[in-house]
Amino acid sequence: MERDGGGGSLFFRGLQNRSHEKMKLRTRKSTLYLSQQKRTGRGGDFLGENIYLVLFTIALRICNCFLVQTSFVPDEYWQSLEVAHHMVFNYGYLTWEWTERLRGYTYPLIFASIYKILHLLGKDSVQLLIWIPRLAQALLSAIADLRLYSLMKQLENQQVARWVFFCQLCSWFTWYCCTRTLTNTMETVLTIIALFYYPLEGSKFMNSVKYSSLVALAFIIRPTAVIPWIPLLFRHFWQEQRKLDLILHQFLPVGFVTLSFSLIIDRIFFGQNVGSFYGSHPWHWYFSQGFPAVLGTHLPFFIHGCLLAPKRYRIFLVTVLWTLLVYSMLSHKEFRFIYPVLPFCMVFCGYSLNNLKLWKKPALSFLFLSNMFFALYTGLVHQRGTLDVMTTIQELCYNNTNISSASVLMMMPCHSTPYYSHVHHPLPMRFLQCPPDLTGKGDYLVEADIFYLNPLKWLYREFQNDSTLPTHLIIFSILEEEINPFLISNKYERTAIFFHTHFPESRTGSHIYVYERKLKGKLNQT
Repeated sequence: MERDGGGGSLFFRGLQNRSHEKMKLRTRKSTLYLSQQKRTGRGGDFLGENIYLVLFTIALRICNCFLVQTSFVPDEYWQSLEVAHHMVFNYGYLTWEWTERLRGYTYPLIFASIYKILHLLGKDSVQLLIWIPRLAQALLSAIADLRLYSLMKQLENQQVARWVFFCQLCSWFTWYCCTRTLTNTMETVLTIIALFYYPLEGSKFMNSVKYSSLVALAFIIRPTAVIPWIPLLFRHFWQEQRKLDLILHQFLPVGFVTLSFSLIIDRIFFGQNVGSFYGSHPWHWYFSQGFPAVLGTHLPFFIHGCLLAPKRYRIFLVTVLWTLLVYSMLSHKEFRFIYPVLPFCMVFCGYSLNNLKLWKKPALSFLFLSNMFFALYTGLVHQRGTLDVMTTIQELCYNNTNISSASVLMMMPCHSTPYYSHVHHPLPMRFLQCPPDLTGKGDYLVEADIFYLNPLKWLYREFQNDSTLPTHLIIFSILEEEINPFLISNKYERTAIFFHTHFPESRTGSHIYVYERKLKGKLNQT
């Protein structure tokens, strides 16, 4: 491990040596000193780090992007890319949150801008529509990684910053999420960058306007983004001597401008924003399952670091615990909701590594290898079928002479796959819908639930006329046996199989099957 880290250690020692040289020459006025200061000084307000470290981090996140080929949650497509595609190309599907005006357009507008530029350049191929937004998110995540490193170098020293940076880069959950087009990912990016400007003891770039603007933007993108910041904002207000000035000249103007910006964007597309609702985990889920799973093998180092870190970092621990407690009071819980507090945890993990002596090399090996396993497995294997099957639909659109007669029915849990953002062709497609009941009916069932009560009965009732049958069906393997009579009677034949997961659930099978209907004794040409 020492040999492997030699280059990195030499790199960081080089920076430290230059820093010491700078201290020795502080009183000199020569042009040689001034040029050296420009080369080694923090100078800029953007990245402010060694170019090789910047390039390494960006390259790592780009590799990260291409090594995540699985699906996580529907929102990474249906609340961002699908909305952006509909905004630019005027076709697609908007989920009930958008038709009921429960979402804001600020985040999808980022990807809509990318789509529009590609369209104007005539480069709006389906592959570019899929990968360019994710590469953009990867770049933003790389900037956030560097900001976390820079912050810790200011607050502590380069050695502690190096271990925090290592923990951040090798976190399996960060690897899994940081290149996905999720609002939680952007929330995390903005949280880290805002923390860089937050007034912490030892910080050299404190700027209340900048950090509060970033927090406000995160709030616009995802209103719950303010939850981790409540303890931090309260601390800032409590320690600020000019409290009235802080509120009147910084917080209120920033809040007014960002809220107005959000209202203008939403008004252009549909009007206003309210809230959403779901349901279903016990109150202790984040403490018993969610948080330990997200931290993974970092957990013992986090606990160890909490015991060692200076008192001034208690606000970070308070922020983590506060966020877990608040989210525990909400009925609907997901791993990704607590992603924004993960960087706070990395500070404590870095402290732990910095204070390890005899066990440092084994600990580094354990952290790296264990996280690499989970990162690669979840990024390349687990739940990849719902993305892989989209290639069949793409081929159906672009390599099929009978595209005008083609149609697709996805008989899977609703929103299992992406939609037109991964097809980019107005091919007739349909999926089982699941909008919640907004009228308060006690016996309300969504289409997906009705289907799974009796799939065969639903199919025969839905397709009484052969002319309405889709040319292609996409199902999870677990459904095949149950609807086999319908497949045989309507001359469907399996044409493709895609692996999906080693851990199938009640409605989710281990594989995804594509069935194509025979017409006049021949398969549709694809």
